[in-house]
Amino acid sequence: MDGASDGDRHDDPCSVLSDERQALVREVLARMVDKWGLWVLSELSEDGPLRFSRLLERVDRISQKSLTATLRQLERDGLVTRTMVAQVPIRVDYAATPLGRSLIDHVHPLWLWAIERLPDFVSARAIYDARTAEQQPS
Repeated sequence: MDGASDGDRHDDPCSVLSDERQALVREVLARMVDKWGLWVLSELSEDGPLRFSRLLERVDRISQKSLTATLRQLERDGLVTRTMVAQVPIRVDYAATPLGRSLIDHVHPLWLWAIERLPDFVSARAIYDARTAEQQPS
């Protein structure tokens, strides 16, 4: 026993979910912290709707293939909409949905926290790297 009574513990919201629902929650959260998802969603939340080519310019170093895959997943999860505009040539616009903007609103404080703590991360990495370098055989 860990010494905490059941009343002292936080309720685990996942405990009432089926295995299938828990897997979906993990999948959506993993997508949020993947390499491109939040960045693309942030760009669309700030300045959307945007065309694919504008997103490609704004998300530095993303490939067309990765942007396409990211947008499809964000759309599938209800975080982004894709609108085809009938003109020549056909134009496709992407925009954050209210759900997508809500996610960014919740993640923004975490980004600010990370920015404020950058010196701590840099220091911790330097200490770790120095310690592990000393442990390496010559």
